[in-house]
Parts: sequence; C-alpha cells; structure tokens
Amino acid sequence: MTGPRNFSAEQLPPQSLLAPVDPDQPHPAGPRTGRDKALDAAGCLLAAAVGALFLIPTLKEDANPLSTSQLIVDAGCGTLACLALWWRRRWPLGVALCCAVLGAASISATPAGLLALFSLAVYRNGRQALLVAVLWIPCLLVFAAYSPTTDALSVVLLVTPLAFAATAWGMFIRARRQLLLTLRDRAVRAEDAQRLHADRIRLAERTRIAREMHDVLGHRISLLALHAGALAFQPDLPPDVRETAELMRSTARQALVELRAVIGVLRDEPGQELVPAAPQPTLSDIPRLVEETRRAGGKIDLEMRVDHPGDAPSAVGRDAYRIVQESLTNIRKHARGTTGGVRVTGAVDHGLQVSVRNRLPVGPNTGPELPGSGAGLIGLQERVTLAGGTLVHGPDGAGDFVVHAELPW
Repeated sequence: MTGPRNFSAEQLPPQSLLAPVDPDQPHPAGPRTGRDKALDAAGCLLAAAVGALFLIPTLKEDANPLSTSQLIVDAGCGTLACLALWWRRRWPLGVALCCAVLGAASISATPAGLLALFSLAVYRNGRQALLVAVLWIPCLLVFAAYSPTTDALSVVLLVTPLAFAATAWGMFIRARRQLLLTLRDRAVRAEDAQRLHADRIRLAERTRIAREMHDVLGHRISLLALHAGALAFQPDLPPDVRETAELMRSTARQALVELRAVIGVLRDEPGQELVPAAPQPTLSDIPRLVEETRRAGGKIDLEMRVDHPGDAPSAVGRDAYRIVQESLTNIRKHARGTTGGVRVTGAVDHGLQVSVRNRLPVGPNTGPELPGSGAGLIGLQERVTLAGGTLVHGPDGAGDFVVHAELPW
C-alpha cells in the first residue's frame, strides 16, 4: 500500500490554481508522471505480497482447508485486484468496486481492496468512498459464507475497521490537498492584487511626472523658443548673434518635440491615443550634432570613417549618437573653452568605435555652472553594456579626458 503524496505549494498542478477544488468532481490530476507510475507499480507488488501473507494461513488450516478450486479462485481474484490497482488514479470508483466484489471470493484481494478504497477517498468525494466502504460489509458476509476458514463475525470485526480507516485516511489526504490548493489560490490572487496595486501607483507617478514636465519644463522651453525667435528677427543684430539666436530657437523647438514624445511615453495608458514617437537619431546624424555644437561656440573636430553609415542598425546608430551627445554635453558643462575631437570609425563585422576627447580644463570654469544629475556617464555605461559593447572613460596620460566605446556591428 502506498503512502500519501506530499504536495508543496510549488508542486501543485497549475490547472488547479485558478479555482478551488470542487468536492463533487474528481481530484484534478494531469498525466501520470514517472514517479506516479513507480508508486502504482510498487502498490501493485505490495498488495500482492500482503495478499499472499493473508492467503498462506488458510493453506495450513487443518480443520477446514480451502479446496483446490477455492484456492485457484482466491489467487486469481487476488491477482486481478492487484492488477486493477494500476488504474486506481484514472478510475478510482470502478477499481474500488471491482476490488470489493473480488474480495467476496478472495481473502488475498483484501489488501488491494483497502488500497483501492484509500485511492477512492483521495480522488473522489467522501460520499462515494463511504458508500463503497459500507458495501464491504455484505461482501465480507458473502466471503464468510463462501470460505470455510472463517466466520462472519470474525471477518466483519477484523476487516471493517481497516476499510473505514483506509477511507478516513484518504479523506484526510484529500482535505489536505484541497487546503493547499485553496491557500495557493489565495496567494496567487494576493500577488496579482499587489502587482495591480503597484502598477496603479507606478502609473499615477508617471502621470504626475508627465504633468510636471509639461507644466514646468514645457513652459520654460516654450518661453526660450519664443524669446529666441523674437531676438532673431531684430533688424539691428550682428549676423553672428542672429545665427546664435536662430540656433537657440531651433534647439528649443527640437527639445519641445522630444519632450512631447517623452510625455507621451509616460502617459501611455490603455484607451488613449498614442503620441507619435520622435524620430530616433542615427549614425548619419552625428555630423549635424557636432555642427550644432560648433555653432554654439564649441571647438570640436570631427573624424568620421564609417563604411556605409546608412546601413548601420538603428540601435547601433542611436547608441553612438547618444554617446557623442552626452560627451559633448559634458564638455560644455565641465570643460568650456577647451578643444575637443570626435572620432567614429567602423564597418560591418568589425564593430563601431566611438571616441570623444577633450583637453582637461586648467582653471575653474567661469560663469554659472550648468545643472546636471551627475549620472550621464553611468547611463552611457548601462546603454553600452546592454548593447553588448564596452565603454571606458577618464583622463589619459596626455592631459585629455577620453570617452571611448566599442559597439558590436
């Protein structure tokens, strides 16, 4: 007879986690695993061995021994009952009824019948198991009338408590499994509720950030674009000042476009119209970026030797553009007035190398310090790492600060 299976919360059948077990339905079970088959085979062998132990004393009965035909019938019914245990998981009620009927003519079928009764209590509701257990009493009376080795009172008093004990044990195992399934279902529902709550909080925070960016940052950039545009149309301005004002206006307008795309991402909610994403920069946009920096007063040299830059993957071009952009921003913040250089080389199957260097400032920067989060290089490191490349940055021995990245292509 096999023992109960212990189910941890992680070992429960996935299809049982969506709803509690219905007591009127079979216990949820999928295809038999190798462990199940091994246990069923062991149960059959154990029932046969114990059945043989039940049958051996009747062979030594001197007063009323079994006849040869009765012995053959007893052994045959016991064998059939043991073989029927192989299907006790799939048809527990049928196997239990079969073993009970076979037990009316075979004492060796008793262990198999007890195991089948236990399985019925595990895989079916308690009413079916109790009805089959009660059915054992008339079957035992039939066996007492059929076999000369025992009397009705002895066999009923001996076997009936075993039958009800097997039923009670199986009902306990079934109740325990149902409890585990219910607890697991509650845990899954609680995790889903917690995840939903966290998503709502995250969405509310993103909406708040988007609102703040729109109301504060968007307003400031709009004013900057407005004043720069008004300045550019002044008739008495020198050409270089007019060009700077026009650059400020175009940069502010581009910043507004990118800000609108970021706000659209933050406010991306179901049922709302998506904001079109801003065009992503490519490798071919790096010369334009350097030229904008030059027009703003930066002294930047550009060396770009890339075979067919238009064929570069969008992700590679975007990462290279962001590396150059962040490096030029750091030059404007921390090394204003120094010279710098941007060098981009690479080809297909040879990777892309991006190097930005500038002279280290000799004295402190003059003028107001530009605000910054101090996490630009950290963000670049994460971006390059996710792309599968490498990034190094820091001063070299020649008095330059260097940002060098290698991206796979």
